[in-house]
Amino acid sequence: MARIGYARVSTVDQHLDLQRDALRAAGCIRILEDHGVSGTDRRRNGLDKALKCLAKGDTLVVWRIDRLGRSLSHLLAVVERLRRRGVEFRSLTENIDTSSAGGKLIFHILAALAEFEKSLIRERTIAGLEAARARGKLPGRRPALSDAQCQEIREALGAGTAVRDIAHQYNVHPRTVARGVERMARVRRSTATGTG
Repeated sequence: MARIGYARVSTVDQHLDLQRDALRAAGCIRILEDHGVSGTDRRRNGLDKALKCLAKGDTLVVWRIDRLGRSLSHLLAVVERLRRRGVEFRSLTENIDTSSAGGKLIFHILAALAEFEKSLIRERTIAGLEAARARGKLPGRRPALSDAQCQEIREALGAGTAVRDIAHQYNVHPRTVARGVERMARVRRSTATGTG
C-alpha cells in the first residue's frame, strides 16, 4: 500500500522542488520525474516508470492533475487503467482521491463531461462534412497527383513503363501511383454510367 509520486515540468528552466516537497509531505516513498517534457508527449520515461512500479493497493500521487494527463480523455484513460489494476489516484491541489466516495464521484463527472465533449466534436465534424459535400467539396487530403498527371501515368503504364520508374519520376510512392490510376478508372466508370 505504497504511495508513488509523479512530478513533471514542461521546460528545462522550470524546477520540480515545489512538487517534490508536496509529494514527500503527502507520504510518497518514491517520486518519479519528467523534466523538460510536455504533457502532450506520448513517451514520458518518468511516467512510464511510475506506472510500472505501482502494485495493487498502491496510490499514484501528483501535485496537480495536469501533471499527469495531456487532456481530460488521456487523464481518464490513465486513471481507468490504474483502477483496473487496483491502484488509486490522488491529486493534491484539486484534492481528488479515488479511494474516497467523493473522489470517485468527481471522476465519474469528469468522465461524463469528456464523453459529452467527444459527442459534440463528433456532431460538429459530421455537420462540417455534410456542409462541405453540399458545397461540392470532398473532405480529406488533396490527392498527391492531379487528374492530368494520372492520365499521363495511365498512358505511360500502357506503354510499358514500370510503376517504380513512374513513382520515381513523380516523386511519389508506387502505391500513390496505383491509387491515382484507380481514381481515374472510377471517374471514367461514373462518367460512362452517368452517375458522376
